[in-house]
Amino acid sequence: MEADGREQLGARVDALMDGLRADLERLAAIPSIAFPGYPPEPVEEAHDLIVSLLRDAGVTSVERIDLPDTAPVIYAEIPPPEPGSPTVLLYGHYDVQPAGAPGLWLSPPFEPTPVPGGLRARGIADDKSNVIAHLGMLRLYGGRPPVGIKLVIEGQEEYGSPFDDYPPREPGRFACDAMVIADLGNLRPGTPTLTTGLRGACEVVVEVRTLAEPRHSGEFGGAAPDALLVLLKALGTLHDKAGDVAVTGLRRDAWDGTTYTEEEFRDLAGVHGDLPLIGTGSLGERLWSGPAITVIGLDAPSVDHAASAVVPYARAKLNLRFHPLQDPREARAALVAHLRAQRPFGIPLTVTPGDTGPGFEARTGGPAYRAALTALEEAWGTEASYVATGGSIPLVNGLARAAPRAEVLLFGAQDSMCNLHAPNERVLFSELRNTVVAMAAFVREYAAGFRSPGGTA
Repeated sequence: MEADGREQLGARVDALMDGLRADLERLAAIPSIAFPGYPPEPVEEAHDLIVSLLRDAGVTSVERIDLPDTAPVIYAEIPPPEPGSPTVLLYGHYDVQPAGAPGLWLSPPFEPTPVPGGLRARGIADDKSNVIAHLGMLRLYGGRPPVGIKLVIEGQEEYGSPFDDYPPREPGRFACDAMVIADLGNLRPGTPTLTTGLRGACEVVVEVRTLAEPRHSGEFGGAAPDALLVLLKALGTLHDKAGDVAVTGLRRDAWDGTTYTEEEFRDLAGVHGDLPLIGTGSLGERLWSGPAITVIGLDAPSVDHAASAVVPYARAKLNLRFHPLQDPREARAALVAHLRAQRPFGIPLTVTPGDTGPGFEARTGGPAYRAALTALEEAWGTEASYVATGGSIPLVNGLARAAPRAEVLLFGAQDSMCNLHAPNERVLFSELRNTVVAMAAFVREYAAGFRSPGGTA
């Protein structure tokens, strides 16, 4: 597209921004938390508002998918404008994380509040900004974009939903040529970013029982086996002296995409003072293309209520993140086998495998990726970068199984500094605006490239 055409697209999006901001504020003011114990009415309210906004944008075919034990899913379709046009599936979710401790917020979490260049509220970045970005693209084209559209807006992504396994059971409904998963965003503000990999995840519980009950540490300590010492010694074998994972069988590859600077990462992670980071190799390798094991829970006597006694029982819960392409059962089995092989002081461990979920690595280089690279550069004025993420989006694999030949694109209006899942979550208007431009330019470029000679997916 010529420069004046790019400027015209940007100007048209700029003209929509006041309305999109108002819609985002309305949506972010709804506490649509789909976790157990929270009222269902706000979730329904958010659902109904999005349906209304879609209809106002010219989308006439909007359905509600109700499955057991989950919030309603919004499903909408716009037919391809002509035979041979591609179909693009757009994904987002309208539910949000709980706000957490109110005292950590600088303003009430469900009162959208201005911050420099944007707005602060729970869920305003993850993922309501991306829902509004989809809406902005549809609004720009009057509900008739140059591609067919299938829109999936989920209502229980944050807690976990049976919908993750639904698309493969209805492949016709989710058939498409490409999909844009808008549940993440840029590495940093102003840096257009395509996410190409998601690490897989699993959990394992390890426990030790050594005595029938606590025994006086003065009378029995030194010979009676301390369960907590046994557990800590076992956990200490999971990493080497540098902090790299020392479990055989977990895949680790070099990372050749972009990544954080160490200063950025220290700031984002809140690393205290001059403490060193753990592990070796690039940050991308440690965070995305290699394994990470975290102790996320520990059952042991508390310091404040400690007695002078040998501890008879201790338990820990481990979270393993593994390479996007490693089989989840293989990764979990490697961790389980490592722990079961440990005999601290000759004492065996009880190791219980927990849930596991696969990672994902996108195919790149097809017509949709070429269109996305062009669109992202048009929107931000700079070449797009590739990253991965240590987080997971379980539905991605379900959608990929339903449409195995579709190209999967992951980009959106969030950025890594937006405090998603944390207090004072925020979104920047510049990122929202540019995401709308990128989505509009993407469907334009993809439609043209898909129909061009040699461009068919």
